[in-house]
Amino acid sequence: MKDTFARPSYRLALAATCAALAACGAREPAEPPPRPAPTVEVRPDALAAAWSAPGVIAAPESTPLSFRQAGLILRRHAGLGDAVRAGQVLAELDPGPWRQNLESARAEHRAAREALDVAERQWRRDQAQGREGLIAQAQAEQTRGQLAQARARYEQAGQALAHARDQMAYTRLVAGHDGVIIAEQASAGQNVAAGQPVYTLAWGDGLEAVVDLHARRVADVEPGRMAEVEPVALPGVRLSARVREVARAADPANLGFRVKLRLDAAVPALRLGMTATVRFRAPESAGARYTLPTTALFHQGDRPAVWVVDAKGALALRAVEVAAYGADTVTVSAGLEPGQVVLAQGAHTVSEGQRVEAVPYRPRAAAPGGDGR
Repeated sequence: MKDTFARPSYRLALAATCAALAACGAREPAEPPPRPAPTVEVRPDALAAAWSAPGVIAAPESTPLSFRQAGLILRRHAGLGDAVRAGQVLAELDPGPWRQNLESARAEHRAAREALDVAERQWRRDQAQGREGLIAQAQAEQTRGQLAQARARYEQAGQALAHARDQMAYTRLVAGHDGVIIAEQASAGQNVAAGQPVYTLAWGDGLEAVVDLHARRVADVEPGRMAEVEPVALPGVRLSARVREVARAADPANLGFRVKLRLDAAVPALRLGMTATVRFRAPESAGARYTLPTTALFHQGDRPAVWVVDAKGALALRAVEVAAYGADTVTVSAGLEPGQVVLAQGAHTVSEGQRVEAVPYRPRAAAPGGDGR
């Protein structure tokens, strides 16, 4: 045995074997292959709509129409939805009481006219006799006073006659503008008070959309902001609009702030009173926005972030700004660029620098019988 160990060849073989074993022990374990990870490509939202609200199609102006005096509605000449012209008679009161007043005023006016004629003739005679000294100066003064009274009575009678004519004319309710009747508040045979609405007339050039916004929403709306109006009864029809007016006070009935939007153009099928969805577009200064699955969001301390996959498949955490949260989506307004690839799921199961194999993200389908939301 000593001779065997002493041989040079044996010692060289043993040394080579030990070196090989040492090299095997120092070799690092092989890197695991990249794990498949669902990802999405960052793309700007196609529709720059920040949020939407229910609205109704309306005319720029609406006016309640009422009689200027009380009375019994004898007949109506217009109904809900009718298009009317300016000056058209819409309803009439029973003219009986006002006709009697008019006849009395006319009789009083005729009597005052005759009394004035008599006073004027008497004054002319007294003037002529006074110049010749045939009557006393006091009698002439008395005649002049009677003439003044007759003139005053005649003027009063004329004003009373004009008032009676106006009252007679006020028994007819007349449209002040071309427009459409959008409400009826009284019917034939009903006694109405002066100023009590009988109709509501919508009028003005073009059409508008009207919405009532919550205080948290109206703070972001100002005249000139663009929006899109989609009538519920006309699927697929989308009309551009611009905010025309924003109420400075809330409606006590619903605590909403009324916003009126002017439609740039209308379609023939559009009608007053149709409901619509009004989508307010984000201001141009807001920049691009990107909608991602909620599962892509990761929180780095107090700040939201997402995992971005680089060209080599390595993960890097990027802080982002969230503009809005949806039911299963999140809208990012800053921190990302178009074309970047973002981890869509499993944000809390990975680490910085980890390599992944990007696979398309497919949202989980709704459970059978669900509403799909």
